[in-house]
Amino acid sequence: MTLLRVILFLALGLTASALGALFLFQRHLIYPGAFGAGFGGGERGVPAGTEAVTLITADGHRLYGLWRAPEPGHGVVLTFHGNGSLPEPHAERFSNGVWRAAGWGTLAIAYRGYPGSTGSPSEAGLIEDGLAAYRFVRDRAPDARILLHGHSMGAAVAVAVAVAVAAREPHLGLYLEAPFVSLTRLVGEHFPLLPRLLLRDTWRSDRRIGEAAGRILIVHGTGDPVIPVAHGRDLAALAGTRARFVAVPGDHVSLLGQRDAEAEATFRPVRSAEPIPTLPR
Repeated sequence: MTLLRVILFLALGLTASALGALFLFQRHLIYPGAFGAGFGGGERGVPAGTEAVTLITADGHRLYGLWRAPEPGHGVVLTFHGNGSLPEPHAERFSNGVWRAAGWGTLAIAYRGYPGSTGSPSEAGLIEDGLAAYRFVRDRAPDARILLHGHSMGAAVAVAVAVAVAAREPHLGLYLEAPFVSLTRLVGEHFPLLPRLLLRDTWRSDRRIGEAAGRILIVHGTGDPVIPVAHGRDLAALAGTRARFVAVPGDHVSLLGQRDAEAEATFRPVRSAEPIPTLPR
């Protein structure tokens, strides 16, 4: 065997080993918060005005959540955090400011495998977690209308839940911050040499968004280095005329909450006799 062949076989072996390891451990990269590598999670604890609750999923997992009941006749923000975050910052945000002043309630959950919740994360699992959260809100506040909110990976969860309940449950719509079109596209942009067929979780929001009911507000930071602003713009285009896209100054985190006043006014529940306003374009 020539030296060239030895080098070739070694290179192929190392490549195969690397791809195999990536396939086996990819969920550690996709869901870092479940494996002790989260970022931007904030302080643990129960934010003022909320209570810690336990949710049970259809497949038997226990999820940690933070709940604030709405005032009578008001809505609930069901919020889903990013892949490296935790529910506390979102629970605190939607329990204060314009949301609290307008009487909204909120539920923020920790996905399966994340601190306080059992199981291991996957696309199918996180969608099931989102549906369990939706059922929890329905049980606790049966007359409240629900606004689905998500940031980053949480936006993909929110879209999937919206589609799953669209045919049978009225909800106020989707408020998405820094969403991606699909995990497949995002991975291809960051790692162009990585075979995307190896992805076990693809999170194809591009294929789901058209089936979501209600209005959609998408907000994206123009300086987002994690999920480029083109993702938010393209997802809004796929959603059609029901969607409004807003680009704001900021990165993947600093954009959070910049359009809360607009979102609250846009999605504020109205009496059935009143027309639901359309989003300005």
